[in-house]
Amino acid sequence: MSTPQAMPLAEALAVIHQYRADAVVITTMGAAREWQTLEPHSKDLVYMPSSMGQGPPLGLGIAIAQPDQRVIVVNGDGCTLMNLGCLVTLAAQAPKNFTLVVVDNGVYEVTGGQATIGHPTKRADGQPLNLADLARAAGFIEVYEFDDAESFRFEHETLHEPGPVCIVLKTTHQTEDISARSPGPPTERIQALRAALQS
Repeated sequence: MSTPQAMPLAEALAVIHQYRADAVVITTMGAAREWQTLEPHSKDLVYMPSSMGQGPPLGLGIAIAQPDQRVIVVNGDGCTLMNLGCLVTLAAQAPKNFTLVVVDNGVYEVTGGQATIGHPTKRADGQPLNLADLARAAGFIEVYEFDDAESFRFEHETLHEPGPVCIVLKTTHQTEDISARSPGPPTERIQALRAALQS
């Protein structure tokens, strides 16, 4: 059986970082850990430590409150599986300024690399769960999948299409230095984001 193609997480995040423009970017779990290695932006919210699955609802609130502000939420596949209802809510609310990026590596990386229930080894049919199909079934019209950084970079404008947009990025998972990394007191970070959104 051939190994599915996937990109390193760092390369996937570099594309988002390069083409975010002035978007709010909320990152969770493994993406939050790696996002902190990139140049910071006043509209970053590294949502770590986070309650798994709560990044998209947080981003939805910002998108509704500020309809002229693009919001990008970078969520793990494990986080997405923890709150599948958010896909239905996002599609129902249909914010034009919202992009959900799902980093799909098949594991709960920051807790030790355990396979998610969407991983082929956890499923009776031996096939990986198709998160893009889940998003479509929930009502997303704009759904994209990428398994290499160059294709994602070539189509980076998908980050800013009228939403809600769902982008599934197939990534490899890290096996070293995988633990969560807090960027500091959450109250201060929330206040800093609030100030950036008000300016």
